[in-house]
Amino acid sequence: MDRIALSTVFFASREEVFDALVDFPRYTRYTEYLTDVASDGDGGPDTRYQLQFSWWKLSYTVHSEVTAVEAPERIDWQITRHLDAEGSWTIEPTALPVDAPSDSTAATRVHFEVAFDPHSARTDAVSLPRFVSLDRVIGMVRPKIVEEAQRVVERAVADVEGRRRDVKIDYHDRPGGV
Repeated sequence: MDRIALSTVFFASREEVFDALVDFPRYTRYTEYLTDVASDGDGGPDTRYQLQFSWWKLSYTVHSEVTAVEAPERIDWQITRHLDAEGSWTIEPTALPVDAPSDSTAATRVHFEVAFDPHSARTDAVSLPRFVSLDRVIGMVRPKIVEEAQRVVERAVADVEGRRRDVKIDYHDRPGGV
């Protein structure tokens, strides 16, 4: 299994951060490759999502489900078809850093973690271009997944805080070779 684990600080309350992160349809604003989100549920446990991604010469629908929610502390999810993957957002209060913007009144550390087996991707679920192997695509996708995780976090921070800033991201784990 490959794993991405990172964390950063949002200058907002846990509740504000949680409300943004539990709203999966909002993620189309955070990523370059997520083009549409359809949902069945209220965002709580057992809510199912169909996430439509488009990248390079590929289009792919990811089926996911929220497996647990502990507001405002944690959101767990898993991919339910065509790929073995699961992840979580953990949201915890933290002290306001000395370098926080002067108008900041709260700080929240957010941990994002995802574990996935790229070799579990069902080739019949992805329409690969002719003569392109799944191994080649996996090699191309691994660094994109790390880049996209960073982009999602940076854009979520900007969305919650209402402005863009340099976001310090601490990587705790990432796939080999990335």
